Amino acid sequence: MFDFQRKNQFDFGTHAPKDDLDIEVYRLKTQSRQGLWSESLKLLRDIILIIAVFVLLGVFVAQPVVVEGTSMLPELHDGERLLVNKLVYYKFKSVSWGHIERGDIVVFWYPKEPDKSYVKRVIGLPGETVEVREGKVLINGKELAEDYLDTEHNQSLPSFQPKRVDEHFYFVMGDNRDNSSDSRYWGLVPEKYIYGKAFFRYWNPSNIGFLTHGEYNIPEDVKIDDVRADSEK
Repeated sequence: MFDFQRKNQFDFGTHAPKDDLDIEVYRLKTQSRQGLWSESLKLLRDIILIIAVFVLLGVFVAQPVVVEGTSMLPELHDGERLLVNKLVYYKFKSVSWGHIERGDIVVFWYPKEPDKSYVKRVIGLPGETVEVREGKVLINGKELAEDYLDTEHNQSLPSFQPKRVDEHFYFVMGDNRDNSSDSRYWGLVPEKYIYGKAFFRYWNPSNIGFLTHGEYNIPEDVKIDDVRADSEK
């Protein structure tokens, strides 16, 4: 009636994979190698994506440049590093970063030697007449207020004949008027030579921040096309 011999026996024994097809068998060494390989591929993929993003940003959006010389004192100093916005290639009416305005600090290929690049401030816009009279800039006969200048770097006070700015060109000057090679001496900058608008200084550490844009007493009354490509027709 009673089977006391089954008292210490178990209902379940050992199982083999073939006993149940739903059982998954893991071999730790194999799984470790596969996991390491999989994670390595994911890391490589992420690195490639990050590099691709930085390349695209450098080509189409922003680019670092180094200031050489003292023509933009006191705003910029020799050796400082800037970020320039390259989206000015396309001109959008609704946003300031999408087109060039008076007071912008721009980086461009020097027209007489296109293998060199200069950094200057935009003073005269297309369609305007720019004159320098005893150091004062006049736009269409009206004196331009420039609060970013200082007397230390503007003592010579020269005069230059009026110059009309052609369409798709700009009149640029350095803030250090006593020591700047700019449109006063070699002429206008073609719009297609301007490859960036400087907006942020990331070196040296004591001057990190956004660059100063001039506030002017003369409004801009210049038609801005939606797409810059029109200037190259």
